[in-house]
Amino acid sequence: MSTLRFTPEHEWLRLEASGELTVGITDFAQQALGDVVFVQLPDTGTFSEGHEVAVLESVKAASTITMPLTGEIVAVNDALADDPALVNASPMGEGWFFRIRIENSSAFNDLLDQQAYDALVAENA
Repeated sequence: MSTLRFTPEHEWLRLEASGELTVGITDFAQQALGDVVFVQLPDTGTFSEGHEVAVLESVKAASTITMPLTGEIVAVNDALADDPALVNASPMGEGWFFRIRIENSSAFNDLLDQQAYDALVAENA
């Protein structure tokens, strides 16, 4: 089983060895946004799926990041406050946004796998 899943909103979630999920945006999303100049990250705490938890501002537009699954945000990537360009330089690495702990672990498997996400991107190209 792959440890990576995607949402239709172009967020990625990676299952870590700790059981937590790291969340960020895909390369497709960061290319669409352009150069990210500001990231407002959420506070830790419990949020419902679909709740707006972060804001990105780029030279092209502002965008919100929603909670991909109901759970608790347990960590945020503080490096983005000083260097929001990490989102562009490494969207699926150092440019991650936050880590969550979810109650329903099967919800992760219900998200898009790489093949389904690639098909979604191809439809939007």
